[in-house]
Amino acid sequence: MQLCRQHFCTEAESEAEKVTCHVEHTPCFCHSASPLCRAMIAMNKIVPSAVFASLLPGLLLWALPAMAQQSLQGSTVLQDAAYQDCLSLARRNPEEGFSQAQLWQATGGGLPAQHCAALALVELRHYGDAADRLEKLLPLAEKQAPHLTVALLDQAANAWLLAEQPQRAKQLLDIALKAAPETSDLLIDRALALAALNDYAAARRDLDVALRVDPTREDALALRAAARRQTGDMGGAMEDAETALAIQPRLPEALLERGILRLNRGDKAGARRDLIEVRMVAPDSPAAVSAGQYIEQMDVKQD
Repeated sequence: MQLCRQHFCTEAESEAEKVTCHVEHTPCFCHSASPLCRAMIAMNKIVPSAVFASLLPGLLLWALPAMAQQSLQGSTVLQDAAYQDCLSLARRNPEEGFSQAQLWQATGGGLPAQHCAALALVELRHYGDAADRLEKLLPLAEKQAPHLTVALLDQAANAWLLAEQPQRAKQLLDIALKAAPETSDLLIDRALALAALNDYAAARRDLDVALRVDPTREDALALRAAARRQTGDMGGAMEDAETALAIQPRLPEALLERGILRLNRGDKAGARRDLIEVRMVAPDSPAAVSAGQYIEQMDVKQD
C-alpha cells in the first residue's frame, strides 16, 4: 500500500488538547474517498511513538492508518455521518460509545460499527479485547473491502502492542509487510514490536528501510537513535537524534534520546536541559515520565 503525506488539522476534543496541524502518512487511495474515509484518517491511528526506553506503557494516540471504506456496499452519507458520530462519542465517552456501536451493529451497522466498537475498547484500555476484535474483522474486510486489510492488520498489531503482546503484533505486521513492502508506517510499527522483544538490531534494520523510503520521518529517526544506542552505536544515535530535532525542534522523543546520550557521555548540564524541555513540551507523555526518572537519578547521584 503506497502511503502519501497530507496535512490534517484536528480540533481539540478537550481542554487538554490543542488545535494542531500536522503531517500524516496515509494511504493514497483515501485522498479522494468518502467522508467516512476522511473521518477514519483523522481519527483512528494508534501511534506508538515514544523512544524504546519509554514506549510500551500507555502509548495511545488517536490518529491511525486509515480504515477507508469507500468500496463497502451500500455506503451512504448517512452511514458516513453515523460512523463519525460513533467515533466522536467513543472519544468523549468510550463506555457510551461502545454501547452505541454495539446497538448500531445489532441494527445492521456492519464493519463500521464493529470497528468503532473495537476503537472504543482501545480508548477504554481494554487493549487485548480490542486487538482480538480488530483481528476478527479481517475476514469481513477481505470480503467487503480487501484494500483495507493491510490497514486493519496494522491497527490490530498496534492494539496487541498496547496489550503487551509484541510477538503477535510482529506476526501481523509480517503479513502486512508481505502485502505492502517498504511501507514506512508498517516498518516503524514492526520496529516497535521488535524492540519490545529486545531485538534492537532487527528494529534498526526496519527503521533503516523506513528512512530510505522517507528520510524526513522524525519519529523514525528518534526511534532509530534509541535502537542505535541500545546496540552500542552512540555516535549514530546522536546523529539521528540531532537530525530529528533539526526537522522538529521540540520533538519530545528526540529530546529525551539526546538527553540520555548527553548524560551517558558526562554532559549533565546539556542532559538536564533536554530532559526538562521534554517535560515542558509534553508533560503528560511517556517521554516525560522517562525524563523525570532520569532527572531524579541525576539528583540522587548529586546528593
